[in-house]
Amino acid sequence: MNETIKDTKYVELTYSVVDQKSGEVLVAVEFPIGYVHGVNDILAPAVTKELEGKSAGDVIEVPIDCNQIYGPRDESLVFTDRLENVPKQYREVGTTLHSENEKGEKQSFIVTRIDDETLTVDGNNPLCGRMVNFNLEILGVRDAVEEEIEAGGPIDKGPDIPEALTVPLH
Repeated sequence: MNETIKDTKYVELTYSVVDQKSGEVLVAVEFPIGYVHGVNDILAPAVTKELEGKSAGDVIEVPIDCNQIYGPRDESLVFTDRLENVPKQYREVGTTLHSENEKGEKQSFIVTRIDDETLTVDGNNPLCGRMVNFNLEILGVRDAVEEEIEAGGPIDKGPDIPEALTVPLH
């Protein structure tokens, strides 16, 4: 009998995030990740809710409005500067820069565009403003051991979920 996902069950799954408009795969996790359901809130609540009651072998698709997770796109977080003002180690599209303001608030910026003269960074989450499908394949469901419940996931390491996908709905 297949175990079903509910609180304190250890779940292993793979997933992909697909842009609804373009069909582009934005993120794909090929190696299984593990977490303890109801203990670790690494997944958006809408995804967690859809996983409840599912079993190993199930494949689900959860539509997500990323504006609900990250808020609307904020163009004031997009900056362009002359290339000569940017250190060489940051001159590659996809590079993440981390900064902190006077209040100690941290912000990440991703290099999104480079041309012969300028470099543009964007502080919006890459999923901001998108409608996506979160496609999950459940590989295994079992009772979590006490150490996994305490850790919220695998004992040897944390789940490998990109930071961009881990902010829960408020």
